[in-house]
Amino acid sequence: MIDPTLEILALLALAAFLAGFIDSIAGGGGLVTVPALLLAGFAPVEALGTNKLQGLFGAASATIAYAGKGHVDLRRQLPSAVLAGIGGVAGALLATVLPGDALRILMPFLLVAIALYFALKPNMGDVDRAERLRPALFAMTIVPAVGFYDGVFGPGAGSFYMLAFVALAGYGVLKATAHTKLLNFASNLGGFAAFALVGAVAWKAGLVMGAAQFAGARVGAHLAMRKGARLIKPLLVVTCIALAVRLLADPANPVHVWVMG
Repeated sequence: MIDPTLEILALLALAAFLAGFIDSIAGGGGLVTVPALLLAGFAPVEALGTNKLQGLFGAASATIAYAGKGHVDLRRQLPSAVLAGIGGVAGALLATVLPGDALRILMPFLLVAIALYFALKPNMGDVDRAERLRPALFAMTIVPAVGFYDGVFGPGAGSFYMLAFVALAGYGVLKATAHTKLLNFASNLGGFAAFALVGAVAWKAGLVMGAAQFAGARVGAHLAMRKGARLIKPLLVVTCIALAVRLLADPANPVHVWVMG
């Protein structure tokens, strides 16, 4: 495991601040931090484990900000958070035996579909609508499934939580964002625990980035609460498209291989 210089740590902190800002509003912070960690010289598994550590700070910061303004009831959502955490642990532990190529193929297209849903669906604002799935069933099925995905793969998990809260739970966009950050924190915690068990975490870089993530997420969450759906919707659409493009541009992605030959 490398020992980053002060210059590298400063650049990683800058990337983490930006990621925390974006992630607290629309998710997708890993689009910034994972490539930054890889460019800094960390091995892929160390980059993923360290990303989980620093991401905890950003998710916690955003959750505290949203809860402080009453957009999420932490006590009421605790069972869902526990299920998301369990899903995250299971996903991270099973990551090595799951069909990673299938996820890489499907993910970009799913993210584009989410972007189109939020871009084209009319009358999507901060007002709650009728739920399509009972809260207990939502918590027992959707929450651990997305948490599991977060542990296995990670990028896009926040977008999936957002889509589920809006389309199935009937939440307004701001309320969905607030609840997404709580569950993101829980599934991140589960995934981080699994990576930490196998020693795949660079603590110095992770903690420095975590402090920057905390600050960036705080700024982003307060901006999201002021602007609501007017800010969250377009940023979510742009983030989903950017993440899809980033995944398709990865030389290891089978779709990239098929297209480029």
